[in-house]
Amino acid sequence: MRRLILAVLVLLIATGLWAQSPPAQADDNAQLRQEVNQLKKTLAALEQRLAAQEKSAQQVQEDKKSTVSVPELQANVKEIDERVRETEKKSFIDRLNWSGDYRFEAHTIRGNVPAHYDGMQLQNLVVRTLWMMTPTTQGGLGMSFDPAMLATMTPTQFKGFLDGQVATNFGSYNYFTNNLTYSKLQQSLGAFPPAMQQQLMGYLQQAPGVFVPKYNADNDVLYTNRLRLKFESQVADNVSFGARLSMYKVFGDSTGVQVFNGQANTLAIDGTTVGVPSGDMLRVERAFFNWNNIGGSKLYFSIGRRPSTEGPPLNFRNDELRGGTPIGTLVDYQYDGMTLGYHITPKMTARACYGLGYSSGFGNGNLLKTPADRLKDVHLFGAMVDLVETDKSFIQVLAMRAWNVTDGFNGQVVFPNNPLTGDVVAAPVIMRFTPSANLGGINEYGIVAQHTLGPLDMFVSANWDSLRPNGVSTPFGGLGSNPFEPTQNHEGQMYYVGLRYNFPQNDGKTKIGFEFNHGTKYWFNFANAEDDIIAPKTQTRGNAFETYLTHRIHERFILKADFIRYVYDWSGSGWHLGAPQRLDSTPLLGFPTYKDANMFTLGLTTRF
Repeated sequence: MRRLILAVLVLLIATGLWAQSPPAQADDNAQLRQEVNQLKKTLAALEQRLAAQEKSAQQVQEDKKSTVSVPELQANVKEIDERVRETEKKSFIDRLNWSGDYRFEAHTIRGNVPAHYDGMQLQNLVVRTLWMMTPTTQGGLGMSFDPAMLATMTPTQFKGFLDGQVATNFGSYNYFTNNLTYSKLQQSLGAFPPAMQQQLMGYLQQAPGVFVPKYNADNDVLYTNRLRLKFESQVADNVSFGARLSMYKVFGDSTGVQVFNGQANTLAIDGTTVGVPSGDMLRVERAFFNWNNIGGSKLYFSIGRRPSTEGPPLNFRNDELRGGTPIGTLVDYQYDGMTLGYHITPKMTARACYGLGYSSGFGNGNLLKTPADRLKDVHLFGAMVDLVETDKSFIQVLAMRAWNVTDGFNGQVVFPNNPLTGDVVAAPVIMRFTPSANLGGINEYGIVAQHTLGPLDMFVSANWDSLRPNGVSTPFGGLGSNPFEPTQNHEGQMYYVGLRYNFPQNDGKTKIGFEFNHGTKYWFNFANAEDDIIAPKTQTRGNAFETYLTHRIHERFILKADFIRYVYDWSGSGWHLGAPQRLDSTPLLGFPTYKDANMFTLGLTTRF
């Protein structure tokens, strides 16, 4: 339209000029062409000005549109901020995935302690007898021991005589016991001929308080709650991080330390901090990273606090997936270490694992000891292969060894008796337990096979252990031997089978299972963190029977009813120290133990 108006204007001007000038003259024609050219330039300039005006008008209109009020601007900023926050939140969630569970359980326990001789009482009488014979320069009474004296007094009278001497000479006795060591005690007792040692022990066993008749160990109701928080993060395409924090406590108890009663799970150590009720503290159960496909290969490396609890087949009884890497019948124990693995095929994986059970160089007063008295670290090494791992089948073999095993690991405990002298601790206090000796090595071997056939889940596991002592003993004994006795190699075995039926009528939400395991005289495994409130059932030297029912009220809300019966044949279940004693033969026990026990448990678990 703009061009049409300009064209008409030029035509009118030209027509007017033509009408005013006569034709046929050359000069007039030249002048006319000059004027037409001038008009064209004028037209071009007008077009440029018009285009500039239109552009300016359009910019003004856009500026008017872009102008917003302060409230509108604040609303826009808030909307943008919310979008950024949502993006950051999604990015954080993508990096860190949280999950966890909370479990409540109520237990009723019925147990029986067999008639036995109290080892602490007997040891106390032995120490007091040796004290009388010790020279006065070492705090003793300097008396000579005449075996005929035992015939002149009854065991009751002799005990009264010893107690009277201690009361009269308590300062000397206190000096003697404060300077007594296990090696000195061994040396003093070794001065007696073997026949006299046996005569003395038999005589002192008849003293009051040494023999303990059988009694019940019942608990009508015991409540526990457990909270576990799990989180994972994908750090890079081939690097991931995983951790789990746990709290496990008995209702009404957050002391963190138990009174030692002879059971392996009453000593609070590094490997059992969340497997045994301790308190309302949230502890780091697992923390590790996985570096997968190293250099584009099938090799992977992992280091940290290992996922070494609740391994197969222990997950069946809790209606859970595989919880730990190694076979649970050999290792259900937290430890710090590393794993080097290789995915041979999608269904087969080989691993080499290393761990440190005890570090003598930190926290144990290492600089206070001479090099000859310092302990060696406890190293653990294992090799395991997942031979088959599919949705329906799983087979794993494992072999491991622990070097320089000590008489326990660092921990805290309340001792009711002094384990060296047998004296009652007048004011029981929390003590830090530190190992006193390296005792030798322990070898463990095992295999587990699982298979699902229709609604049936089945497993079988066979396990072996070998105790290889180095001849050293402690007040608690040596590897498989009692104090003051020579050590020797021992072998143990454990067999474990289970069957679980998934009711198909309700899509497998309800499951009922039965499990049985049998352990021999010298059976031992690293399973102190196994979550059984009485004692880990896989450590039983005897038979353990379990029947359970689980029902998923909701996919992540599970009811469980469970019954376990323990029938112990030998003492020392869960311990690598001391010689096992037949529990049906009035044994000599350092601390009491169950002969048999029944536990009924009702629990609810919510997973989130």
